[in-house]
Amino acid sequence: MLETVKGIGPVTQAAILSQLPELGHLNRRQISALVGVCPYDRDSGQLRGKRAIWGCRSGLRATLYMAMLSAVRYNPQIKSFYTSLVAHGKPKKVAITACIRKFITILNAMFRDQKDWAYS
Repeated sequence: MLETVKGIGPVTQAAILSQLPELGHLNRRQISALVGVCPYDRDSGQLRGKRAIWGCRSGLRATLYMAMLSAVRYNPQIKSFYTSLVAHGKPKKVAITACIRKFITILNAMFRDQKDWAYS
C-alpha cells in the first residue's frame, strides 16, 4: 500500500513499517501523538506559551520530515495543503509539520480500511 503514495521512497516506507507497527489500530489523535507531531501547549495560569512538538518517536519524525520535503513537490494533496498553509501566513517548518500530521493520519486510515492512496 505504501508504494502507491507519491513522495515517499523505500527508506521512508521501511521506517514507517518498522517503527510504527500500531498504524491502522489507533485513532488520528493517538497516532499523531505517537509520531510526535501533536502541538503541546506550555500554559500556566495567565501565561499562554508557545505550542511545540516533542517526544515520542523522534527518529521516525525526522524521516517523515525529509519525506514531506519531497511530498510537497510531488503529492498533489499534500502540496495543496502545504501551499494553503503558507499562503495563510504559517511559517514553512510549521506547515511541513502540519503536513506530516495530515500524512500520518491519511496513512492510518489507509491501513485501517485496507485501501490505497486516493488521488483526487
